[in-house]
Amino acid sequence: MTTSTTARVLGLLEILQGGGTRTVPDLAARLGVDERTVRRYVAHLLDLDIPVDAVRGRYGGYRLAPGYRMPPLMLTDEEALAVLLGLLSGQRGGPGAVSGASAAAGESAAAKVRRVLPVTLRRRLEALLETADFTDRPRPAAPPRAAVLLELAEAVRGQRPVAFAYTDRAGDDSARTVLPYGLVAHSGRWYLTGAGRDGGELRIFRLDRITSVRLLTGSFDVPDGFDPAATVLDHLARTPWTHDVSVRVRATVGHLRDRLPAGIAALSEAGPAGGWDGGSGDGSDDGSGWVHVRIRAERLDWIPPVLAALDRPFVIERPTELRDLVRALARRLGAYADADDQPGQGG
Repeated sequence: MTTSTTARVLGLLEILQGGGTRTVPDLAARLGVDERTVRRYVAHLLDLDIPVDAVRGRYGGYRLAPGYRMPPLMLTDEEALAVLLGLLSGQRGGPGAVSGASAAAGESAAAKVRRVLPVTLRRRLEALLETADFTDRPRPAAPPRAAVLLELAEAVRGQRPVAFAYTDRAGDDSARTVLPYGLVAHSGRWYLTGAGRDGGELRIFRLDRITSVRLLTGSFDVPDGFDPAATVLDHLARTPWTHDVSVRVRATVGHLRDRLPAGIAALSEAGPAGGWDGGSGDGSDDGSGWVHVRIRAERLDWIPPVLAALDRPFVIERPTELRDLVRALARRLGAYADADDQPGQGG
């Protein structure tokens, strides 16, 4: 085949990779050739052992055989970059990481993609991967098993109950039967949202603690308007931690949500904060009510700067030690503001 013919044959392959049945007139128009030439290009693909099915009938044409796994030959520069960065993210503990698709599997997949790339593009992408770094490091928790993730995905899509073995936070093992509502990848972990077999209390499960998934008979309906991601974020914000922080802030929920994501804090409208006269004169009397902010945290040291950045009156309800940390931050800021010496000058 000539270079022009080869390019058009590969163009035909790329079109067929898009899925579905393509009519001969449509293929001819897109390739800029006549219908007889399209059939000849299909014969070239068949000679390369690429299974192209001929579909007869009024709406017939050509399609790739169902289930055929195409090698990644038809990637543009942007597509190749997206694939390799996605694989690299998974190897580094990103939300796509699964143990069945381990780091070794990711490296193998990336190597296969690189082998079929043009030399110039491969060299440029390798330069990027060798020089780029990620701020997110792999989390200590083990990623979920690939079989578990795929089995649960099938159950969610088919709205099928599942049974699985689960190890809870305390390390206790149990058998669970769940109506799976949705899967969520968040901050390097996968979560399953669902309810008990009777459709009762909503539950959240970490996939890395799930084993032996089994699809059960029957089906169910997901509640109208159910949002798996919002449910997981709200659950994480309410999960018990070392410190249970409760603060009332003079602001609106919308103002605070922009600064306190759902994965960090649970927000709710609150009544007036006891002891606050509201006469600060700092511009806070703008009609805003009080919002109850609840934060679960392993450490308290990062919370005073967050409260200061809100630039709204607040009242600390608990814990008491947070008050001391806020006062210490205020003293440090005051000392910095009062300092006369420039950096590197004076004793």
